[in-house]
Amino acid sequence: MSTSYRVGIPLLFVAFTTLYLFSTSSLYSQSQSLNVRPNLSIQRSTGSIHIDGKLGDHGWSSATKVADFIERNPGDNLPADVHTEVYIAYDENALYVAYVCHDEPSAIRATMSQRDQWFGDDAVVLLIDTYGTATVAYELFVNPYGIQKDMLWTSVADADASYDLLWESAAQRTSDGYTVEISVPFSSLRFPDRPEQAWKVDFWRNRPRETMKQYSWTANDRNEQCWPCQWGTVTGIRDVKPGKGIEILPSFVASQSGSLSRPDGATSRFENTNPEGELALGGKYALTSDITVEATYNPDFSQIEADAAQIDVNSTIALMYPERRPFFQEGSDIFRTLFNSFYTRTINDPIFAAKMTGRTGKTTIGVLTAYEENTPYLIPLPERSLLFNSGKSTANVVRVSHALGNDSRLGMILTDRRWDKGGSGTVAAIDGDFRLSKSYSIDGQYIGTHTRELFDPEANQYMEGMRFDDGKYSTALDEEKFYGTGLISRFRRQARRWSFTLDYDHVSPSYRTETGYDPLNDYRNLSLYSQYTFYTKSGLIERIIPKTYNLKRWFWNGSPKASILNVGTDLQLRTAQTYLSFYYSKNTEHYLGTRYSDLWETGFNVNARPTAGFGFGLYGSRSRGIARFALTETSESNIGFSVSLKPFDRLIVESDLSYSGADDWDSETELFSGYISRSRFLYQATRALSLRVIVQYNDFAKAWDVDPLVTYKVSPFSVLYVGSSSNYSYVDFYQDEPSKWRLTSRQFFMKLQYLFQT
Repeated sequence: MSTSYRVGIPLLFVAFTTLYLFSTSSLYSQSQSLNVRPNLSIQRSTGSIHIDGKLGDHGWSSATKVADFIERNPGDNLPADVHTEVYIAYDENALYVAYVCHDEPSAIRATMSQRDQWFGDDAVVLLIDTYGTATVAYELFVNPYGIQKDMLWTSVADADASYDLLWESAAQRTSDGYTVEISVPFSSLRFPDRPEQAWKVDFWRNRPRETMKQYSWTANDRNEQCWPCQWGTVTGIRDVKPGKGIEILPSFVASQSGSLSRPDGATSRFENTNPEGELALGGKYALTSDITVEATYNPDFSQIEADAAQIDVNSTIALMYPERRPFFQEGSDIFRTLFNSFYTRTINDPIFAAKMTGRTGKTTIGVLTAYEENTPYLIPLPERSLLFNSGKSTANVVRVSHALGNDSRLGMILTDRRWDKGGSGTVAAIDGDFRLSKSYSIDGQYIGTHTRELFDPEANQYMEGMRFDDGKYSTALDEEKFYGTGLISRFRRQARRWSFTLDYDHVSPSYRTETGYDPLNDYRNLSLYSQYTFYTKSGLIERIIPKTYNLKRWFWNGSPKASILNVGTDLQLRTAQTYLSFYYSKNTEHYLGTRYSDLWETGFNVNARPTAGFGFGLYGSRSRGIARFALTETSESNIGFSVSLKPFDRLIVESDLSYSGADDWDSETELFSGYISRSRFLYQATRALSLRVIVQYNDFAKAWDVDPLVTYKVSPFSVLYVGSSSNYSYVDFYQDEPSKWRLTSRQFFMKLQYLFQT
């Protein structure tokens, strides 16, 4: 395929759709009055409210009502095509919100599932910024079965879906739609200790049909980049206090495991260990209404659900996985920075951990300490990273951030790790986010690091002869000392039509963080991302977003490293909730001393949900790239497919398949080829009881994983798990024994934990 042909297809597509949309696009208009940053005064409930979804309690009679919702997406402040009413009240213990959602009952989409496990449902959303600083906010979702989903939004890292809050919800189907009741205990929220509260609040409703429609109480200005700044202000909540009680979280974990004694030999036997049991204890105490202390001893930080396997056959860097462990959820927003200066999964196997988090006025504070058994040690290099276990260590983190008006802040973070056998890693950084106008802002972070390597002769045998920073230092763990720096600086425009981000960042060759995730160093980057959004009032295409990305990368000494020019287009259709994207990139890269000048990649992505019970995704790419280990140019193909099925409201089946293969560009010799498949079956028997089975096959490793799990969940923190994990491998035996599949390892486990509150 010629270069002009490869470039021409995506560029012609962008040009055609741009001309088409220039001829058809127009601004949405609205005929009703808009709630622009409205004020809403509420009053204490005059009676009790029982959360059952029925709205028949006397306490609702004194609630404040709002009903004038608008369509915020995909329409732009249009009159809503369905009617929604919201009632809000409070008492000394909780905030109460009720939704009455009018709709055709047969069209409503809902899933009976575990908490946080439903997607693509009808739902109501409660948004709360208790401090009014537009830096952190709660997002609470409820579907028509009353099943919860919650997230914590921050201005640094957007929404954290792993966050869990203790609150109540219930829903009822009605003859003309559904109703939802929500109770949010004040003991679960963080807010200022003052006589009367003034919270930024918004009420949303999600209604997925041919497109995903969103309605809201407040108007949405797409030229305003500060999302919470546009919410309404709720006043009238008087004489309430955040919780100051004690929480105790004991847990018991029992397990029994087994494995092949010699996985590579025909005489291997499967050997079982004796059952083991361990007790763990966690506790939380509110020192003041704003400051909380939490500690845990011998915690079970294992994950109930294994990480999904990732294809890394042509990757030279350590992979990053999401954080799912409950201990790190309280105050998780406080520790976020633009650089991953504190990646919580570097605290891998703690014996003891404690933290203090809180807010005083406009200042947030977080302090964490942990002593752990097995510490991951990450060495970043210009073109690869090294990762291994470095033994026992103590990690400490201090984070402070101060809000400067709406949507602006200034902060610092200090992290330090000390190994029992010597060696340390320290990071000190300042960061900020400053709003210049409605659409423009700048943010950034500057980091200084100091490393004193530990001494580890066992690890050094794998790193002989490797050096960095122009040969000044070796990668061997030989007690060398060095400093490093890192910087991110961004100038951003976020608006209705045109948005862009201009970014300069760098990391020095001697930069190393032992509590964060930065797998590469020795670079300087200058990049520009730009997109333009077209909207239409009719036709198949609802929205089209041409976009470009240009990156120039140099080594720290100024010599060229890489350049990327990417052009693409995203489309949103008015049918089957369909989203499409296409892209083409032209790349040049210097890798291990060789310049590769004719690299390119083209690809696509499609996601759709035609019905409530069926959704799918498809992606594919073709590229001329680099085989990182073979040091040759490749012809590489990647393709993936995912499907989500819901035969009925209590059963979800999710399957995905990812394939990657590469041939030598000149000889066409196969370099690698394989796939990973993963299927997840979830059955919800009751709101608390569920069964989940995961089956995963890794063709690269020739390995199967089968993981069944039974869960009884009373709340996010009071739960019983019973399950197992079995691993099968294709084993090549010696002598004349034929190759066959063998169970190579297995574990049975049970975990019981219960949250006590006083």
